[in-house]
Amino acid sequence: MEIANASSPEVFVLLGFSSRPSLETILFVLVLGFYVVSLLGNGTIILVSCLDVHLHTPMYFFLANLSFLDISFTTSIVPQLLVNLWGPQKTISYGGCMVQFYISHWLGVTECVLLAVMSYDRFAAICRPLQYTIIMHPWLCLSLAFISWLGGLINSMVGSTLTMLLPLCGNNRIDHFLCEMPLIMQLACVDTSLNEVEMYVASFIFVVLPLGLILVSYGHIACAVLKISSAEGRRKAFNTCSSHVAVVALFYGSIIFMYLQPAKSNSHKRGKFLALFYTVVTPMLNPLIYTLRNKDVKKALRRLVGREERGEEVGQQVPRESETQ
Repeated sequence: MEIANASSPEVFVLLGFSSRPSLETILFVLVLGFYVVSLLGNGTIILVSCLDVHLHTPMYFFLANLSFLDISFTTSIVPQLLVNLWGPQKTISYGGCMVQFYISHWLGVTECVLLAVMSYDRFAAICRPLQYTIIMHPWLCLSLAFISWLGGLINSMVGSTLTMLLPLCGNNRIDHFLCEMPLIMQLACVDTSLNEVEMYVASFIFVVLPLGLILVSYGHIACAVLKISSAEGRRKAFNTCSSHVAVVALFYGSIIFMYLQPAKSNSHKRGKFLALFYTVVTPMLNPLIYTLRNKDVKKALRRLVGREERGEEVGQQVPRESETQ
């Protein structure tokens, strides 16, 4: 009984940035600002993509999925991070840590796969423009999105459950601002070789392979763009690709640094700031570099705002007409 209690602490201590208390206030303001911008920007993308029929295309369907994913991912981590940055209390309950553990793991893996799906969509649009509507038909889009979410869920259920079963023997201090698989494994008082093998295999399937598909897709895209005779056409295509590649580099780079290393490595301490990129900064960049700079989305926003203004004008005119009668 004592072993069971020792292996399941009631609370975890998230050390986070407590070694630099002067930095916590600055980070609190920055993280809160990024979080608000992320909620507003990604929420706007979802709203516009659903309401404007001109954006009912595969590209914006996947972007709406990514926006919802980013909102959910940041919400699973940022509120607890803000609480820890604001006050002296640095703890999270065992149940809260496990919920954050499962959800953030699920959504993080889902985003890896979804980014690869989005690169395939761009490959079909640029390299197979005449067959694009046939290739990216609605059922395929729904299936690819479903596979992304389901794959992330299965990976989280397997990896997170195996990690939860590790006896911690009373160790409850996590040198990070969130509950993550390698960090929990560091607390284990038994051999974690099996867990590390599972983590490496899952990382290869859900991180390395999707990244490889992205690179292959953009290799074909680059070849197709170079064959375009119009300089303006090439510039627009490369601009679209560079935005996606920038987000992929930020997200995948930090994920690979976090996972593809020994669980006992001290380099996780240097990964705190990198982790902020894929938990806070990258979700905020999604609406900025994917869609809010996109002419189609700007037009959709203007149409949406114009529709509301016309509705208000009509509502104001109705009583005036009745008064004249």
